[in-house]
Amino acid sequence: MNEMKEFLDEQASLINRPEFIADDPVQFPRRFEKLQDIELVSLLAAHIAWGKRTMICRDADRLLALMGHDPYNYMMDKGYLDLDPSKNIHRTFFAGDLIHLLTGLREIYSRYGSLDAFSASVGASSDPAPAWKLVGEMQKIITDANGGVVSKRGLPNNLKQTALKRVNMALRWLVRDDGIVDMGVWKSIPKSKLYIPLDVHVGNTARDLGLLVRKQDDRKAVEELTGVLRGYRPDDPAFYDYALFGIGVTGKKLYDI
Repeated sequence: MNEMKEFLDEQASLINRPEFIADDPVQFPRRFEKLQDIELVSLLAAHIAWGKRTMICRDADRLLALMGHDPYNYMMDKGYLDLDPSKNIHRTFFAGDLIHLLTGLREIYSRYGSLDAFSASVGASSDPAPAWKLVGEMQKIITDANGGVVSKRGLPNNLKQTALKRVNMALRWLVRDDGIVDMGVWKSIPKSKLYIPLDVHVGNTARDLGLLVRKQDDRKAVEELTGVLRGYRPDDPAFYDYALFGIGVTGKKLYDI
C-alpha cells in the first residue's frame, strides 16, 4: 500500500502543477473572479469536456465569446434566447441544448444566488454521494423551468448508473483547495467527499494498476475506485485524478505491483 501511495503521489505531482492549466479546460473558469462566473463556467466547460482536449478548449473559448465573456450576466439577461437552436457548440451539443440548460440554471441562480448556496440548501454534503444528489436536485428545477421537457444532452438523468464524470470534474475544480490547479471556491462540499471523474482512460489505468475490478465505467466503478483511493488520502481522494489522468498521457510506465 505504501509503495502504491508513493507512486500515485509522485505521478499526481507531475500533473498537478500550474503549467497544466494552459492546456486544460480548467483554464476557463480560472479567467473569472466572481463566484457565479467561476461556477457557471466550470459547469459549462466540464459539460463539453469529451473528446480531444484541443477541441474541447477551442469550443469552450468560442462558447465564452458567444456569451460576451460575461457568462453570468449573459444568462441572467437571457441572452441565450437570441441563439439559433441549431448552432453547434461542441460535437453533439447544440445551442438548443445550451438554451435548455441555461434556462434551468437561471432559475436556480434566481432562487439561490449561487450553485454553492443551492448545494448547501439541498444538503449535498450530507449525502454519501454529493455529486449525484446535487445533479438530481438540479434536474428537478431545470426540467420544471423548461415546462417538463428533459434534455438528452443536458445533465445526466440515469443517476443510478452514470459515472457523472463531467460534474465530478467540475466539482474537483470548485472544491479542491490546494491552490495549484483547482480553485477551491466552494464551501458546501468538503473535498473528502469528492469522487474521481471516471472516463475510459482513467478506468483502464486504474484496472491496470489493480485499483479497480469492475469492468464497466459506471457509478459503481466510481464508488469502488474512489473508495480505494480514500484509503490513501481520506481527506482528498480526488487528488489522485491527476495521477490516473497523467499516467499514459505523460508516457510514464504503469506501476508493476
